[in-house]
Amino acid sequence: MRASIREPTIRLLLLALLAGCTVGPKYRPPAAPAATAYKELAASDGDAAADWKPAQPSDDAIRGNWWEVFNDPQLNALEQQVSVSNQNIAASFAAFLQARALVTEARSQYFPTLTTAPSVTRGRQPVASAATRGGATGTTATSPSGLYTDYSLPFDASWTPDLWGRVRNTVKGNVAAAQASAADLQNTRLTAQAEVAVDYYQLRSQDVLKQLLDATVVAYQQSLTLTQALYETGIDDDEAVAQAEVQLQTTQAQATNLGIARAQFEHAIALLVGQPASTFSIAVEPEALKVDLPAIPVGVPSQLLERRPDIAASERLMAQANAQIGVATSAYFPTLTLSAAAGFESSSLATWLTWPSRFWSVGPTLSETLFDAGLRRATVQQYQAAYDQTVASYRQTVLTAFQQVEDNLAALRILSREIQQQDTAVASAERLLAIATDRYQLGLDPYLDVITAQTALLSDRQTAVNLRLQQLTAGVQLIEALGGGWDVSQLPTSKDIASRSARGP
Repeated sequence: MRASIREPTIRLLLLALLAGCTVGPKYRPPAAPAATAYKELAASDGDAAADWKPAQPSDDAIRGNWWEVFNDPQLNALEQQVSVSNQNIAASFAAFLQARALVTEARSQYFPTLTTAPSVTRGRQPVASAATRGGATGTTATSPSGLYTDYSLPFDASWTPDLWGRVRNTVKGNVAAAQASAADLQNTRLTAQAEVAVDYYQLRSQDVLKQLLDATVVAYQQSLTLTQALYETGIDDDEAVAQAEVQLQTTQAQATNLGIARAQFEHAIALLVGQPASTFSIAVEPEALKVDLPAIPVGVPSQLLERRPDIAASERLMAQANAQIGVATSAYFPTLTLSAAAGFESSSLATWLTWPSRFWSVGPTLSETLFDAGLRRATVQQYQAAYDQTVASYRQTVLTAFQQVEDNLAALRILSREIQQQDTAVASAERLLAIATDRYQLGLDPYLDVITAQTALLSDRQTAVNLRLQQLTAGVQLIEALGGGWDVSQLPTSKDIASRSARGP
C-alpha cells in the first residue's frame, strides 16, 4: 500500500520538474526613433562666430562628478550634500528598497511552505457518545465524566511547482520593476543636482546684478552732484536736478528689490541640500559667475538611449509589463499542488512524541478553471494593453530626450554668438555715455541725453549678465539632458537585487 501511494506522487513530482515551461511573449525591446547625428551640432560647426563648441572627440562621455567641470568650489560643496541630505532622493531610495523586497517575496514562491501548529486541547463530550467513539476508534480516551485531553504536534508542507512560468514571470517582472526604481532614483538624483546648479547660478546672477546696480547708483550720485553744481552756478536748471534725482532713486529701488530673488534662490538651494532655510546661507560672491563654459561631450544620438536614466526606467517598465502578460496567460493552465502532513498526536503527554503516536498523509491536487465568463481572456487583454501603453511612454520619453538635447545645443550655439554681440553693444553704450556726458558738461546738449545714454548702458549691462546666466543654465541642462555621465551598466543586475548585503545603487 505504501509503495502504491508513493509511485504516482513521485511521478507527478518528476513531471512538474521536467515539464515546466514559461508561457507568454518573449521580451524584445521595441525600436525607438533615433537620428544619426544631432542637427544643432552641424549648425554649430558652420557658425564661425560662435565660440562655444562641444568636446572632441564627440563620442566621449561625461565622467565623474559632472558639476566639477565648472570649477567652482562652492558649487562642488553644495552638490556633495545633495545625495546625502535631499529628501526626494531618500524617498526614491526607499522606493527602490521596497521594489527589491518584492523580488524576494516573489522568489519565495519557488520553494515549499512548511507550517506547524502545536496544540493542547482540553474538553468534555457527552458520556454516551464519548464511550461509543472511544470504543470504536480507540484514539481518544475519556473519563466517565466525558473529559478528555488531546496533544497534537502537526507539520504541514505544500508546494505548487511553477509549471507554466507564473512565478518566473512574476520574478522577472519584479526584477525589472526594481531596476526601473533604481533608474528613477538616479533620475531624481540627477534632477536635484541640476536644480542646485541652476539655482546657484541664478543666485550668483543676483549678486552680479546687485554689484552692477550699486556701481550704477554711485555713478548716478556723481551725476546728481554735477547737475546740482551746474544748477547752483546758473548754468543748468532745476529740471536736470529733478531728472537726476528720479534716476538715482529708481535705481536704488531696483538694487534693493534684487534681495527678494536672491533670498528665494538661497532658500531653494537649502531645500535641495536638505537643510532648514532659516539656518542656511551663501556668502555674496559676484565673481563666481565669471566662469568659462566648459566644452561638453555630446556623443551620438544612439548613445542617448543608454545614458538617460528616465529612458532606462521606461524600458524596464516595458519588460515588467511584458512579464505580466505571461503571468496572466499562465492562468489558462492547470495548477498542481503537492501537499504533505505529518506529526504526533496523543491523548497522553507521556506517549505524545512516541513512534506509535505518529501520523502522516501525502498527495497531489490538480485544479483547473473550467468556466470564468471570459475573466482570463480579459485579464490577458488588459496586460497586453498595459504593455502597449508602456511602449508608447518609452518612445515618448526618447523623443523628449532628443528634444531636450537639441534645445540646449541650439541655446548654447545662439547664446554664444549673442553674448559676443551684446558685449559689443555694451562697449558702444559706454562710448555713447562718455560723448553725451562731455556734451552736457560743455552745455551743448540737455541732461536728458545723458539720462538716455545711462539708461541704455545699464540695460545693456543687465542683458549681458542675463545672457551669461542663460548660457551657464543651458550648459547645466545639456549635461542633465545627456544623462549626467550615467549609463545603463550602472543598473543593478538580478543578482545584485537578490543580494541582501547590497544597499542599492
